[in-house]
Amino acid sequence: MSTPTTSGNAETFAHGSDVGIRGTGNSPAQAFERVAQALTSVVVDLARVRPSSAVELELSAPDLELLLLDWVDALIYEMSTRRMLFSRFEVEIEANALRARVLGEALELARHQPAVEVKGATAAELRVVHRDDGTWLAQCVVDV
Repeated sequence: MSTPTTSGNAETFAHGSDVGIRGTGNSPAQAFERVAQALTSVVVDLARVRPSSAVELELSAPDLELLLLDWVDALIYEMSTRRMLFSRFEVEIEANALRARVLGEALELARHQPAVEVKGATAAELRVVHRDDGTWLAQCVVDV
């Protein structure tokens, strides 16, 4: 497991038979972008996914933690229904509302070689916090 840095990162962590996804950044939006990168990295090597097609998303929730769950579930839904993988995420968050442009490409089994199918986000280990060092941390566990 890697250690978050001031500029932020994306990482996964073990959680029983499921997988935790975590992102850190200088804003909630940047932390959510990194969570999305971690989500894709659970399925495939992020570097294999070309950001050639865009999908626009808009979500809102009562608080940032529920917004994170909705964000992860929306990405899982888009990956499943569009049969796409995403590698670049442009997120804006204002007053518990999220607007995003996610970029990726159609799934190619032979080239992407997906490792698992992510079924959904869970409230296990759910956190969105502004830390003492000024950075934001967002994380949850996904069911695989």
